[in-house]
Amino acid sequence: PIEVQCAGRTDAGVHARGQVAHVDFHEAREPYAIVRGLNALMMDAPIAVIRAEQVADDFSARFDAKKRHYLYRIINRPARLGLDATRAWHVHSPLDIEKMREAASCLIGHHDFSSFRSGACQAKSPIKTLDTLEIKTREKNPEQVMIYTSARSFLHHQVRNMVGTLVHVGSGKWTVEDVARALEAKDRRAGGPMAPAHGLYLMKVDY
Repeated sequence: PIEVQCAGRTDAGVHARGQVAHVDFHEAREPYAIVRGLNALMMDAPIAVIRAEQVADDFSARFDAKKRHYLYRIINRPARLGLDATRAWHVHSPLDIEKMREAASCLIGHHDFSSFRSGACQAKSPIKTLDTLEIKTREKNPEQVMIYTSARSFLHHQVRNMVGTLVHVGSGKWTVEDVARALEAKDRRAGGPMAPAHGLYLMKVDY
């Protein structure tokens, strides 16, 4: 048996452009052979191994990670989605992006994120340091809202709960002050709704 250790677990429906995993083989193998072999075995799966490299025997894809970077994609328009139906959250009502940015600033930093944590979360502590929570749009494609967030690690459902809360603000259901109060409450029941899984992407892991 060969055990595979990933940099982080993702919910069903979440995408990963930059997942990292480590494995201990019982015999020496060339990196190119690993890539070709694994891709051949997984031809029917929606996954591709991009590259492989040899690392130290004590390397851990999970515990040696210095920072994880996520992207959450929202398509904000009345019309339904076509190609992006399973790759972005379709939000019908107009969003106030500036209000969402103001609310996001309340969450950046070192906090107890219990209000944005799944009840099934197994982390020993709800305290995390959120380095980035940035909301971007493009002038040529304003309907696409991209939320970038980075931290050394995240709680279970933390990103999706933060995004759902920001959309609550953008749609006028919550104020910026409501987000600050939710964070201070340190109680999931005080937090906003959870965004769907299919808009979330693990983009990169730093080592």
